[in-house]
Amino acid sequence: MSKQRQLKLGAMVHGVGHGWGEWRHPQAQPNASVNFGFYQQQAHLAEAAKFDFVFIADSLHIHAKSSPHYLNRFEPLTILSALAATTHNIGLVATVTVSYTEPFQVARQFASLDHISGGRAGWNVVTSWLSGTADNFGKTEHPPHAVRYRIAKEHVNVVKGLWDSWEDDAFAYDKQSGEFFTPGKLHALEHKGEFFSVKGPLNISRSQQGQPVIFQAGTSEAGRNFASENSDAIFVSPEGFDDARAYYQDLKKRAADFGRDPLQLSILPGIRPIVGRDEAEVQSRYQQAVELVTIEDAIVALGRPFNDHDFSQYPLDEPFPELGDLGSNSQKGGSDRIKQLAKDEGLSLREVALRFSRPRRDFVGTPEQVADALQKWFEQGAADGFIINSLLPDGLQYFTELVVPVLQQRGLFRDEYSGSTLRDNFGLPVPANRHAQTTEVREESEALA
Repeated sequence: MSKQRQLKLGAMVHGVGHGWGEWRHPQAQPNASVNFGFYQQQAHLAEAAKFDFVFIADSLHIHAKSSPHYLNRFEPLTILSALAATTHNIGLVATVTVSYTEPFQVARQFASLDHISGGRAGWNVVTSWLSGTADNFGKTEHPPHAVRYRIAKEHVNVVKGLWDSWEDDAFAYDKQSGEFFTPGKLHALEHKGEFFSVKGPLNISRSQQGQPVIFQAGTSEAGRNFASENSDAIFVSPEGFDDARAYYQDLKKRAADFGRDPLQLSILPGIRPIVGRDEAEVQSRYQQAVELVTIEDAIVALGRPFNDHDFSQYPLDEPFPELGDLGSNSQKGGSDRIKQLAKDEGLSLREVALRFSRPRRDFVGTPEQVADALQKWFEQGAADGFIINSLLPDGLQYFTELVVPVLQQRGLFRDEYSGSTLRDNFGLPVPANRHAQTTEVREESEALA
């Protein structure tokens, strides 16, 4: 009898909050984004609830109107390395851009996190859409959208190649013979490509999960192809159930077209649930979240997918402005979706801004109601799991204490971890080292000779 398919759950630990106003909540810690105690508490909540992973997002450019969390926050790999020492089973996923890093550096950092955590590291691959990032890295211009995805493909391939520098049994540690490692089991990469030249080998071995798990969030055509070909899990922010199901079906088909098993690819919508013990508390908590969103902040937030475009120059209550190709070289998928929605529904600028900043109602309700919604998306082909992004300071606590038990009672979510690595909990095999078979063949030939 086959094991019942279950949800995968991740928690986005986003410091003081995703938006511009969460820090003003009476219970919020305004310094949460640089408060290790806060991150530790959130990670422990998620691990106690048997979540698959915690996720730390990132970007490399700010301005005076950036959201409070973006203005003052930890670097992902640093905070996750600290959390690795205080957690045991939960995965640790960090965003690192390919557009402003070198593959050798990224391979080494994630391999180190993977060893520190005992095989729990995951890399969220991003290409960076804010053009101001170039100014922080001595670049004259930000790479065009299509070029960024060519960079991403080569970058990830190089990193994976470096992770295979050492075969799994390369280190002999033979004190009698003095052989620290078996020379034939160390492999230089010798990569020379369009964007990178990397000789290798990497100066750290593979971890017990072989290679860190790859995450991505692709919505444009190029992004969808890259994600479905290269990632183990995909983040998405759908407009609703129908949008999520269409995306799910599209990405699974693309994965199959690339010769992959679609069941090995997890589609994980990011959601912002609001849970209350009863209807009165649900409405109270929802209203708290709504009141934290001002139209002024919503206008600033709307500009982000458009490379921080200033929407305050347009009349609020007139039709959404005609923007042409604006956004096509930043967050192309997200900006295109906003423009299309505004056109299809005839929305004003105010309506569009508030639509994308105020909490949606899809996952607002009592524990049973929220569980019903999660179950519908999961069982009807819109999601393999979810990333929980808390709108209120105690949002993750409410979700883990109230909703998770309902999911467990329904057999939709685990009661215990199935293993010690992120791959174990995702049901992913340890990838074979690309050099192992070659070495075995060579050794057999030498033995016969």
